Amino acid sequence: MLAPEVPMSHSVAGEPPSAGRRAAPLTTAVYSAAEWDLLTSLPGRVLVAATAPGPGRPERGVMAGLAGLDALAAGRVFDSDLVRAVVAAIYARHDGTPRTSERLTDLVDLLAACRAAVRVLHRRADPADSAAYRQWVQSIAARVCRAAPSPAGQPTSPADRRFLDRLGGALGLG
Repeated sequence: MLAPEVPMSHSVAGEPPSAGRRAAPLTTAVYSAAEWDLLTSLPGRVLVAATAPGPGRPERGVMAGLAGLDALAAGRVFDSDLVRAVVAAIYARHDGTPRTSERLTDLVDLLAACRAAVRVLHRRADPADSAAYRQWVQSIAARVCRAAPSPAGQPTSPADRRFLDRLGGALGLG
């Protein structure tokens, strides 16, 4: 027989939160509202940019978008409190308010947002959480690019490789 699952959310004093109310994860408490919005909107912006066709980049289909959504959802099981908190915040948004990730942005803006997120993570996040977040965000784009057909049977087109390289550089991974 399996033991019942016990919620891991506790107040700062170590006591369980009041019934019907979840305590905010300590992970999110160190970020300002603007910083948290940046961290929670960036994965969606990357997914949108990765699925958008561009010069030398193949037309994306439904399968590529689904691959990106699957990569985003995979963050729920990452060994990083930050990544799991970001995914939970993304899925908790249900009020119909337009989010940054729902607006198309150009690559220059996206790369600037990535560099800004890296600065926030450098100042506020545990190094392991920072690395996990940055790798997860890049994995979203990589899954989209791999899901799209490319010429000559290569895993990604040269333009997709350039996109992924620039994204990795902006995320401090390359």
